[in-house]
Amino acid sequence: MPKMKTKSGAAKRFKVRSSGSIKRSQAFKRHILTKKTTKSKRHLRGMTCVHASDEKSIRAMMPYA
Repeated sequence: MPKMKTKSGAAKRFKVRSSGSIKRSQAFKRHILTKKTTKSKRHLRGMTCVHASDEKSIRAMMPYA
């Protein structure tokens, strides 16, 4: 059997932590930032966990992570 391929787009967007949870960056931070308040932009900084309902599909995209 050939090796399974990792979806390269998913590999760039997600990282698997040592605990097994998957971290992702926050959305809504790329453009149209003038209408967003400073507080809302500040809360979008940093990383967060992927929701439990999405974890199965993301793990399928990254079989060796």
